[in-house]
Amino acid sequence: MLKLYAAIWRASAGRQIILILLSIAIAGLAAVPLEFQRDIVNHLTSNDISTERLLYLGTGMMSVILLSLALKWLLGYRAGTLGEDLIRMIRQRLLVRSSDLSETGEKMRSGTMTTAISAEAEELGKFAGGAFSDPVVQIGTLISVIGYISSTQPGLGMIAFSMIVPQIVIVLVSQRKVNVFVAERVRILRSSTDRLTTEDIDAVARDIEAQFDDIYNTRRRMFLWKLSAKFLLSVINGAGTVGVLMLGGYLVLNGKTDVGTVVAATSGLGRIQGPTAFLIAFYRQVSANRIKYELMLELFGPNPERYRRPRKLH
Repeated sequence: MLKLYAAIWRASAGRQIILILLSIAIAGLAAVPLEFQRDIVNHLTSNDISTERLLYLGTGMMSVILLSLALKWLLGYRAGTLGEDLIRMIRQRLLVRSSDLSETGEKMRSGTMTTAISAEAEELGKFAGGAFSDPVVQIGTLISVIGYISSTQPGLGMIAFSMIVPQIVIVLVSQRKVNVFVAERVRILRSSTDRLTTEDIDAVARDIEAQFDDIYNTRRRMFLWKLSAKFLLSVINGAGTVGVLMLGGYLVLNGKTDVGTVVAATSGLGRIQGPTAFLIAFYRQVSANRIKYELMLELFGPNPERYRRPRKLH
């Protein structure tokens, strides 16, 4: 994983820093709407209701939401264009490598090169565009929201935090198995496309069909692991929501907290479920792309550094 991130940083360090700064700003704003929501609910349940105060809180909440959305738009655009630039860079290097092999008389199977240039370069480049900024946004959002919930009611904050730890364990265990299937699928697909482009199709059709069956079976086992993990994660999220409502309701009935805090905490759980799910998917994506990166390095031979593009990205 470190090799993959080091390669991405070498190719796009300056632009990644800008994306990271945008991500920190977005994460810093994550909990602000919850505070406005809490104030609005408490204001509506108070004895001194003021329309002006209500409008002030609503305007403030909407302003923060619009600012956050604008920053997310900018982040998405810059990350997307960076990803496309990196896709182009990878494809250029693969073409140079293919040309060098032709000049020396060596051969690289055209099916493998076609798969690498079309599909694998696309996936690696898209991942690289948000490799740093995406986890910063989501981890920062988790810290911001859980920190806010804990500051208003520590017990509710503990429930929110306790939802994350078991999910991390489940993902780490299941993803190790999925990584094996990812590498197996890529190798089988490369082998089948090689044979399609270098041999008589009629002669190898039966063998290639068998390889397609192998790909199907590999993906089927991946689905079993991924969906089982997803089921367990959903159970944890549901239990967390029920726990917050039960504990929050008990505290309200005993005068130890207010309704606005419970509403904000419940909304906060929804806010952390999104980042948690994203980080889980992102970790899986990192793992899969690490395998693909290592497989792609094999195409460049023993000295991949010679194919580093000298000019900087736009």
